[in-house]
Amino acid sequence: MSAKDTTRNRKIFLQTTLCGDYRLILNKVLENKLVTTREYNNLKSICKENVEGHVVELVDKIINKGEDTCQAFLSLLQTDEDLQTTFPELRNFTLPKKTIKAPCSEHVLPASKKKKDEQYRITSCPVGVCLIINNLNFQDGTTRTGSERDARTRFEGRWRRQPSAVGLTRHGHIRADCLAEVFSWLGFRVLMCEDQTKQQMEDTLEFFSSLNDAAKPQDLNVKEFRDGAFVVPQDAPNHGDVFVCCVLSHGAKGVVCGVDFQTVPIKGITRTFKARDRSPLTGRPKVFLIQACQGSLPHRGVSLPEHLTDDSQFIPEEADILVAVATVEDYTAMRHKTDGSWFIQSVCRHLKEGCPRGEDMVTILHRVNDQVSRKEASQIAGESKQMPEVRFTLRKTLVLSPLHN
Repeated sequence: MSAKDTTRNRKIFLQTTLCGDYRLILNKVLENKLVTTREYNNLKSICKENVEGHVVELVDKIINKGEDTCQAFLSLLQTDEDLQTTFPELRNFTLPKKTIKAPCSEHVLPASKKKKDEQYRITSCPVGVCLIINNLNFQDGTTRTGSERDARTRFEGRWRRQPSAVGLTRHGHIRADCLAEVFSWLGFRVLMCEDQTKQQMEDTLEFFSSLNDAAKPQDLNVKEFRDGAFVVPQDAPNHGDVFVCCVLSHGAKGVVCGVDFQTVPIKGITRTFKARDRSPLTGRPKVFLIQACQGSLPHRGVSLPEHLTDDSQFIPEEADILVAVATVEDYTAMRHKTDGSWFIQSVCRHLKEGCPRGEDMVTILHRVNDQVSRKEASQIAGESKQMPEVRFTLRKTLVLSPLHN
């Protein structure tokens, strides 16, 4: 049976189930490009007496868009964790295997089929270090609520990983809302520092840039993510083939803040890790994920027209760096008090979805840019938006894979 016929035959089930949260399913089909922005706005503003009428219009729109859209829609219902959680009835919604298809349309070559000399070589175990600096509690008494979800599991101590699993929930799914879980799943040794002043941040970054200093992780109040919880490190970390640094804090144009509101330039963070003679990170990729406002301006949106919906002996000092910032300069970055930040939640989700498919980091961050740019922080379309920024000096393709992929 075709995906279109399946959607039509299960229409009553779908409209009854999806009435529970019509806004969620509408936003999901937009995020996955199953409808255009114009179609989304029309569906959102139609005049119907009840929610079921809105769902009927949405399902009819999907059916009318043809086989490929129906196939992607059915796959979305079966694979999206938010939908599975909100609509538990979908867990029993089985389809013929031939109708299940990944929501994205881009064809991506598996990592094994890409030319080896075009990829960074990753053979170490652990893959490398993932450092998380998570500034939650500031000295003026304020708290960046929601950031704890970005950095670590909300269910620490209650939802534990099985001994043989990496980053699994009790349902057997990798959760995509937590940097610690996702990078542990990708084979990194994850270490975190919380509530650091400017000086402490600089000391921590300097320590991790070499890992040859006399200081120990315990001296910097570093915790390590093991078996679903953060504990005191049992031994000093060593650099592997990739270094990841995640900084979650307040910020302003070009800088991030310590909990004392003294600032550290983003350029200063990345240049701490620039290539040096005999440095363990020289020639290796270094990824920086920055969740911080870059100004105080709200980011407005505009409506789009519908049809738009080598072997050298030396390398530059600032080569092999990738920086992804939650927002472009001058603008705010959105963070929900319980659901976490738009940017980090999207990064975790797309790492989880893209890494098993062999997608490289730049491709994954393109998807993050697209997803975050589609979000709305206001009831008025285009009133409050966010646009992440990615810049890099990577010389090769960076592909990360799950431990047991």
